[in-house]
Amino acid sequence: MAATPEFFRTLLDNFHDGVYFVDTERRITYWNKSAERISGYAAGDVVGSFCFDEILMHVDAAGTRLCQHGCPLAVVLVDGEPHEAELFLHHKDGHRVPVQVRVAPVRDRDGRVTGAVETFTDNTAGMAALQRIEELRAAAYIDALTGVANRAFTEITLRAKLEELGRYGWPFGVLFLDIDGFKTVNDGHGHDVGDRVLATVARTLAGNARSFDLVGRWGGEEFLVVAVNVDEAKLRLLAERFRLLVAGSAAPTGGGDVAVTVSVGATLARPGDDPAAVVKRADAAMYESKRAGRNRTTFSL
Repeated sequence: MAATPEFFRTLLDNFHDGVYFVDTERRITYWNKSAERISGYAAGDVVGSFCFDEILMHVDAAGTRLCQHGCPLAVVLVDGEPHEAELFLHHKDGHRVPVQVRVAPVRDRDGRVTGAVETFTDNTAGMAALQRIEELRAAAYIDALTGVANRAFTEITLRAKLEELGRYGWPFGVLFLDIDGFKTVNDGHGHDVGDRVLATVARTLAGNARSFDLVGRWGGEEFLVVAVNVDEAKLRLLAERFRLLVAGSAAPTGGGDVAVTVSVGATLARPGDDPAAVVKRADAAMYESKRAGRNRTTFSL
């Protein structure tokens, strides 16, 4: 029996990866169920629109917005060659999701390019990280509002990493992130929107952290990242990555999206540090970022 269009649609809807098709004008003509799951956008939200309408607002690791310049789909439609990239899409709920993107041309029987197909895979930390989250939740070490580690577990992790540093020389760093102007968000939009902003920032940080690093809520609008196996250069890159991705995220509300930035302080742990010392150093560096104009990173040696 010949395969029907409905057969192929059912097949694509059962793919684990997100799949969508565009025509030569980059108009979206198909959007599968996994694309809905990964992005939060239903087919009805996107089919018929153009990929450069910035629904997904793809950015690269440097924060460059690709929908207008550097879009892999646009490149494939021009050169007719497959392309791959690691990007970050904008979820309908406002946070950023890391994705592995693969794009290929669609051709007619004469070999002419008539469109393109993109598949994208959620690159968020895998099953080991999910298992750790469940273990933390069972042990009451998850912050109820944001879903990341709470202060108690963050302090436990800091002590463990400092012991490893003293015993084995295993390096790690700490990032102290504070949401800029958060009081203005609460005063202007209400605490419900403030809570939504906190959750969006937390999801952006946790979703884009390495699986072996820890993201915790330190208190209020403050977050701490414990980053293992880093030197100064790697820690600076991580700090800038988080800063740019938060700036490129937004929390959806009934009155429109609310975007915020973070000021970041970064420091490497030193032999002889205790948790209070390393956090104090990162906190002081964060306040230097605030004084220098906010939405920036300061490194403390």
